[in-house]
Amino acid sequence: MPEFVTLQVEDGVGTIRLDRPKMNAIDEQLHMEVRAAALEAAGRADVRAVVLYGGERVFAAGADIKAMSVLDGEAMAEWGYELTTSFTRVAEIPKPVIAAVTGYALGGGYELALCADFRVMGAGARIGQPEIQLGVIPGAGGTQRLARLVGPAKAKDLVFTGRHVGAEEALELGLADAVVPDDEVYPTAVAMARKFAAGPPLALAAAKRAIDHGLDMTLGEGLALESRLFAELFDTEDQKTGMRSFLENGPGKAQFSGR
Repeated sequence: MPEFVTLQVEDGVGTIRLDRPKMNAIDEQLHMEVRAAALEAAGRADVRAVVLYGGERVFAAGADIKAMSVLDGEAMAEWGYELTTSFTRVAEIPKPVIAAVTGYALGGGYELALCADFRVMGAGARIGQPEIQLGVIPGAGGTQRLARLVGPAKAKDLVFTGRHVGAEEALELGLADAVVPDDEVYPTAVAMARKFAAGPPLALAAAKRAIDHGLDMTLGEGLALESRLFAELFDTEDQKTGMRSFLENGPGKAQFSGR
């Protein structure tokens, strides 16, 4: 049984909840439990959207520096590979994923939030990649996902300085997608997730795959991927349901089965 991470499901929304006292520091056990929860959420038909949540006080303050400080390069390569694999499992969940960020999301904590499709921040939350202040660099997606999200210049500013960013600046830079009062972070993320959960699961998965995989392709390759995924959806029950509902009742009224 997991000790620090749970998957709680209600009304089509699965919440991956981090709960490692006191600040959700990311050690090997926690990230492996995150991996297991991500794989479970990906495979469960009753989970149609996912929220990443660290609780009311903090999302995740970063990696467990005490555990990392005793590692040499070879050991860190192995540890970093497993951590990156765990975070990639979150990024590859074929469903909409929203990070609900309260308190701090720093270092590995913000790298985990970067694996989500959207980030909802509390007004008092702070994010950043402070690894440079420890004499290292982000090692679980902070240089790659961050640059893809906001561009290389903004990513370099954050990584080179290691500075913390408040919620309003994060929204302005594109590091966050919404800023709400601290006590409304989780309800807001769940409300967003429920809207996605009402949509067609297969089409949402295809859209996410087309966008995420297309970013690593040439434009021509990306267009070919999009065309293939688009055509494949015409062999699904959801496509028949959606188009029939549109013709008979107008847009936005279809109930999708995920088949």
